[in-house]
Amino acid sequence: MDPTRRSPSPCLSRPPSPRTPPCELLGYVGIEAVLDQLKIKAMKMGFEFNIMVVGQSGLGKSTMVNTLFKSKVWKSTPPGLGGPTPQTLKLQSVTHVIEEKGVKLKLTVTDTPGFGDQINNDKCWDPILGYINEQYERYLQEEILITRQRHIPDTRVHCCVYFVPPTGHCLRPLDIEFLQRLCRAVNVVPVIARADSLTIEEREAFRRRIQHNLRTQCINVYPQKCFDEDVNDQILNSRIRDRIPFAVVGADREHLVNGRCVLGRKTKWGIIEVENMAHCEFPLLRDLLIRSHLQDLKDITHNVHYENYRIFRLNESHVLPRGPGWVNLAPVPPGSQVIPKASKVPGCVQEDSEEEF
Repeated sequence: MDPTRRSPSPCLSRPPSPRTPPCELLGYVGIEAVLDQLKIKAMKMGFEFNIMVVGQSGLGKSTMVNTLFKSKVWKSTPPGLGGPTPQTLKLQSVTHVIEEKGVKLKLTVTDTPGFGDQINNDKCWDPILGYINEQYERYLQEEILITRQRHIPDTRVHCCVYFVPPTGHCLRPLDIEFLQRLCRAVNVVPVIARADSLTIEEREAFRRRIQHNLRTQCINVYPQKCFDEDVNDQILNSRIRDRIPFAVVGADREHLVNGRCVLGRKTKWGIIEVENMAHCEFPLLRDLLIRSHLQDLKDITHNVHYENYRIFRLNESHVLPRGPGWVNLAPVPPGSQVIPKASKVPGCVQEDSEEEF
């Protein structure tokens, strides 16, 4: 089996074949009740969503996560009280259950303190890619059991929000090197952090330069154009792609503005409202991650990124049965990363690299 073979799209919806025309119903059957059944079952089970935030220290990652979910998901450290800069990158995860109108969401947020903070940032992405692969490996080891759990715990990273420093120039070599590797393993959504430090004109020019960098370096960030299944997807995702990277500002405090409480940052020039599109594009990021594409992020993770990893691992391990309960897979060597060299994303062209990462 070719590990680079095209995989089926996660949102595949084909029109009925002309040879099998739809059958005309003579009366009410009740097929529509399936939607109610699915809703009831989903409400009982709840949902899982795992998000990773990557960026240098001081870009407001923790604050942005708290703003997204309007809760104290991550406790941010006040400036000057965080101690010395960590010498190595060490990932930290926290899990919370958030409930809204009877819908439960098990949210796991993974932070990457120390990324890009050193003088020598050579291969600083290795721990991050290793963590992503480790979650794929855990899921795979559960999946290949002969007697497996009815519901496999899903710790796979569904989305990685990459915080770009507001330099106003273009992507740094570190950003390009890391994003080229990261987009092959996970859904990546880049954002311009602390966008209030740029003027409107500087922000738009910075966005266009980043978009040019992404195109010329073959970095396929989410949502990928090759997953647009119909006209509605094309219209919605084209608008999103035109605005990526989103220029965002995070805030977890409320202020009184014209008699109403708003989330925002108070400065000596005024209050920056994070949910006001005239001030920043945080609403676009929130809608993408939660309100419109959350399930699609999970589908692409399972059907594309995890599928790439699964095929690669099964091919290299020869799938030999060992023992009564499970299929033996050769263990992944410590520190190694087994991301396929070519993505299975249909229609997305990426340059092959000779190095394993």
